[in-house]
Amino acid sequence: MASIIGNEKSVNPVLRISQLDALELNKALEQLVWSQFTSCFRGFKPGVLAQFEPEVKAFLWLVLWRFTIYSKNATVGQAILNIQYKNNLSQTEKYQPLSKHQKLWYLILTVGGRWLEERCYDLFSNRQVQSFCKIKSCINFGAGLLKLCGLLNFLIFLQKGTFATLTERILGIRSVFCKPQSVRQIGFEYMNRELLWHGFAEFLIYLLPLINVQKLKLKISSCCSHIAGLSNSKNTLTAHCKECSLCGEWPTMPHTIGCSHVFCYYCIKSNYLFDMYFTCPKCGSEVQSLQPLKYKVEMIELH
Repeated sequence: MASIIGNEKSVNPVLRISQLDALELNKALEQLVWSQFTSCFRGFKPGVLAQFEPEVKAFLWLVLWRFTIYSKNATVGQAILNIQYKNNLSQTEKYQPLSKHQKLWYLILTVGGRWLEERCYDLFSNRQVQSFCKIKSCINFGAGLLKLCGLLNFLIFLQKGTFATLTERILGIRSVFCKPQSVRQIGFEYMNRELLWHGFAEFLIYLLPLINVQKLKLKISSCCSHIAGLSNSKNTLTAHCKECSLCGEWPTMPHTIGCSHVFCYYCIKSNYLFDMYFTCPKCGSEVQSLQPLKYKVEMIELH
């Protein structure tokens, strides 16, 4: 029984990808909380939160810290992935929860650091006094140095697999699994679906430019008109000169292509320029010669 309890309290190392996934989940949760909070002020005057935005964000992150790190020794992303923080400063290999000092320093370095960065940027952004400029340059230098240390820490993390962030390394807290992990079952169904879909999409991207959509549309409309019995004895030049065979409106500068149908000049010209093998959508006749409609025919139709 004692051996079983000892095994339950022993730590289990966490994969690098799981630690990175937990960090991404934390960022997504913060963005979701902030978007939900700002949506409550949509009915107010624009810019209400702009003046106090760093303080409001710090208060929200403080609430998240209270119900995650302080109470459960794990962030929300870690809790989803069955991960929690371990006090790596303890000499024993068994699990030891974080001390209060580590939790408070975690709050100061994460929430306080982000608040200080945003607030200092607002304070010194428009200051032109020499003393303020020196302070701003020192703050920028310190921020750049921290970014460089974070990059070095990330490279070390990729090599050793511990301390994904610089805060974890400074405080001596390490990510471990809450419970022993079972063998991961790897499935390729999702990957197969993605490969099939991307292949199909690339095939469509290659095929669609080769298809003359306009001509296909005209062919379909011509077949539908024949099926509906629209091409009958009334399908003569004088019966259709009131309507353009392409746009269906009164023909502007009516022209013919050699068949008994009438087109607007701009309709037939644009379609013929787009497709040199253009055919009449009503009867399927090819363009023989683009000619204006005779004056006598127009007068007969008008009468």
